[in-house]
Amino acid sequence: MRLETKGYKYFTWFNNVFLILLALACLFPLIHVLALSFSSSSAAAAGEVMLWPVEFTLSSYEYVAAKSEFWRSMFVSFQRILLGGTINFLVTILLAYPISREPKEFKPRTFLAWFLFMTMLFNGGLIPWYIVIKEAGLLDTIWALVLPNAVPVFNVILLINFFRQLPKELDEAAYVDGAGHWTILWKIYIPLSLPVLATVTLFSLVMHWNSWFDGLILMNKPDNYPLQSFLQTVIIQQDLSMITSGDLEGLSEISDRTLKSAQIFLGCLPIFLVYPFLQRYFVKGIVIGSVKG
Repeated sequence: MRLETKGYKYFTWFNNVFLILLALACLFPLIHVLALSFSSSSAAAAGEVMLWPVEFTLSSYEYVAAKSEFWRSMFVSFQRILLGGTINFLVTILLAYPISREPKEFKPRTFLAWFLFMTMLFNGGLIPWYIVIKEAGLLDTIWALVLPNAVPVFNVILLINFFRQLPKELDEAAYVDGAGHWTILWKIYIPLSLPVLATVTLFSLVMHWNSWFDGLILMNKPDNYPLQSFLQTVIIQQDLSMITSGDLEGLSEISDRTLKSAQIFLGCLPIFLVYPFLQRYFVKGIVIGSVKG
């Protein structure tokens, strides 16, 4: 039984206060952006907005909702996470399972494990990467955003380590009952791996959703930009070629800061909606999949 001394209580109290302040510091920028997006242009320009909207208005969201370019780019991003997340999920499982087996069961295991690990340390560089994608005929297609990231090596390593921790008696019992590797994988390993699978799935979704650089260099037409590439072009670079004449008329009534805030918040919203459903698996999946017991 742990003896809670006076020093231990002070330490616990300090930790709690520190973590609460840290959480508030992380939430402050998001709340500020949300408040800006619902505020009037005059209040945003005057710097009056902090954590609560001033002169509440939906003008910025109405403006964004009328922009076909914004929704088109969001649709491309949804396509990307649907295709990319599915491919990442399947490839991660199908790579991790054989590499997690004993060498007597799968002889190339050590070679494949080192091969994957080396790709985390070295790569061919940006120009060879671009040339390979171009010669494969993938430029300006959704596959250019999906296939180059088809093998998330870090996720594979997490799942390998998790599979190695599962009791070998499960395999032996399944073999006795006549089960093969496919049955063991899908009927035993996958149901037992929900925490780490939720973790690697979240990693893949966030990676695909937040990626913007590959969209800029692999898509020749702005209509094919994913959402983050569109936001980077319009909000950060402020490329007026992405804005129509009708948009320019609307910009005279809407603050640049409130418009940016509305688009940024809408761009973050899908991940915020998904994360709570996976969060309960997140910490557990990281811990049990990061080291081999």
